[in-house]
Amino acid sequence: MEQTNDINVIQRILNDYPLMILDGALATELEQHGCNLDDPLWSARVLLENPDVIVQVHADYFRAGADCAITSSYQATVEGFRKRGIGEQAALELIRKTVELAAKARDDVWTEVQDVIVEGGSSTRPGAEVASGHAENVGKEQSENRTGEHTGGEKLGRPRPIVAGSVGPYGAYLADGSEYVGHYGVSDETLAAFHRPRMAALVEAGADVLALETIPSLQEARVLVELLKEFPETSAWLSFSLKDGTSISEGTPLEVCAQTFGSEPQLAAIGLNCAPMEVVTEAIGILRRASDKPVIVYPNSGETYDAETKTWSGQGSCGSMKDASEQWVAAGAQIIGGCCRTTPHQISELAKKWRN
Repeated sequence: MEQTNDINVIQRILNDYPLMILDGALATELEQHGCNLDDPLWSARVLLENPDVIVQVHADYFRAGADCAITSSYQATVEGFRKRGIGEQAALELIRKTVELAAKARDDVWTEVQDVIVEGGSSTRPGAEVASGHAENVGKEQSENRTGEHTGGEKLGRPRPIVAGSVGPYGAYLADGSEYVGHYGVSDETLAAFHRPRMAALVEAGADVLALETIPSLQEARVLVELLKEFPETSAWLSFSLKDGTSISEGTPLEVCAQTFGSEPQLAAIGLNCAPMEVVTEAIGILRRASDKPVIVYPNSGETYDAETKTWSGQGSCGSMKDASEQWVAAGAQIIGGCCRTTPHQISELAKKWRN
């Protein structure tokens, strides 16, 4: 049975809007702002050095029309910070901070939307029109809650955005590209001990939903979904990294994954991320046939990541994300965004296409 209670904020959004739009790449934009991510902590390094830039990037995506920001906790873990000489309590505080940064960006941009209302449909604040999605549709209501209650956006043509706490795979901590392979050779207990503290910190900080993302193996997915039950008031989406259009990275058929988790009440959506756009439509079809869960897809640019040099190479996918999204929606996707190497411009194109 589908989860219909108040913890499923994604379903509440989809009840009122046919499509939910995610943000795009965080790391790519941080690099554009001059951040050096050549570090095992990756984007989590910026938490230590320049957290205001993270707020800025989140805000850019909200202004572009994103309904959800994914926090900068993908590679922020107790173990990863420990290697940098940071103790457990300080590490957990940094993880909680990722939610606070995204929520601040959301609240700031939502205030800009209200400025458009107050000023009768125009605003002198940069980005206010983009923040509203379409200034002519702006309404008066605003939720007073810090978390992502989507009420208040009905006349805006978009929901009040939410914050998803990123729970990246164990392989991201290893920083060797194994999140695209999935063969860790560790026990379920090791994976649970690794993921539990970060999940707890994100929930405590007020994340509206957890993003169990770039998961390469059925083993790790099982561990994460079992851990989710320790937080019964929290929902999550589960998205896999793919080997191809029919299998996740470690080789398990995508159909098996969808069937395995299709009845989990705390999972609000199942899908894929950080796969090239060319395989997305095929994968959506498999997910729709195997599960009644909403399908979430946020592919990368189509370039190839080199784990040794930690660089991207090759050409991006042919065609635009905006154009490709027509096939994805037709195939059954209800939640769409971008992953590595995608930009606020691409999210803006999605918002303009699907929110008119």
